[in-house]
Amino acid sequence: MEPDVFINLCEALKVYGKLEHSRYLTVQKQVCIFLLTIGYNEGNRVVQERFQHSGQTISKYFNRVLKAVCRLGKQVTRPLDFDEVPAEIRHNPRFYHFFKDCVGAIDGTHISARVPASEQIPYRDKYYVVDSGYTNMPTFLSPYCGERYHPNEFRNQRRQPRNKKQMFNYRHSSLRNVIERCFSVLKVRFPILRDMPPYSTKTQRYIPIACCTIHNWIRTHSQSDTLFAEWANRDRIVEDDGPSRGGSSSSTHAESSSQQPIDLDISQPQLRRMSDVRNQFVGQIWESLGNN
Repeated sequence: MEPDVFINLCEALKVYGKLEHSRYLTVQKQVCIFLLTIGYNEGNRVVQERFQHSGQTISKYFNRVLKAVCRLGKQVTRPLDFDEVPAEIRHNPRFYHFFKDCVGAIDGTHISARVPASEQIPYRDKYYVVDSGYTNMPTFLSPYCGERYHPNEFRNQRRQPRNKKQMFNYRHSSLRNVIERCFSVLKVRFPILRDMPPYSTKTQRYIPIACCTIHNWIRTHSQSDTLFAEWANRDRIVEDDGPSRGGSSSSTHAESSSQQPIDLDISQPQLRRMSDVRNQFVGQIWESLGNN
């Protein structure tokens, strides 16, 4: 990040994160220790050598800044108002018909289905755009099976789907590709998310929050960022690289599997209702395509 963005970040961590100078390290050096660790995934020994402090000291200030950044995260990672349709979707006839009620996307290869219902169930009459690993059911809108699904499959046709279901799947995958690009630029900026060191489970759960906080801070305050420019290209298709290799994936799965599974009504009437909803979206999309 640029020097002025870094300085403003340190000041915000003082105010919102309650981070203070210590006898041995200024706030700026504490933050540098933290950023070197998450931004380059450097181990404790490398950071010791760089800052000439003991491993115990490096660990102490890493955890201190981690907590401060997560406190700041309450200010810079607030969810959008789900009752308001974002302008990018509201003014785009390609996506408005069914993405106006979308609150996010879930990839079955990365997110365990066994998660607390209070954290994952969206507002009433809204849903997640999910991949083909999920059933089309209440709160989850999946693509049609047996039809072209991934944007790569449309390239030879110059992205011209041949029927209603293919059109729906293409629009569906296009939105999910936006989400995938958001995750990809985050993982490129913070390699620690791809190969999590063997921190305690408590520490691991806060690192993604901290990375998102720093990411949003740069996105908001930086005048020019090459990573955002590179991954903003809508034609860039993200290939699935599977779950992260580090301990984060396994520990998160172990923690989530101990929770109560999502309580959803997946009776046949509800599945038929969601199927009707998807068919209605298809009709609206196809009609708008004909009108334009």
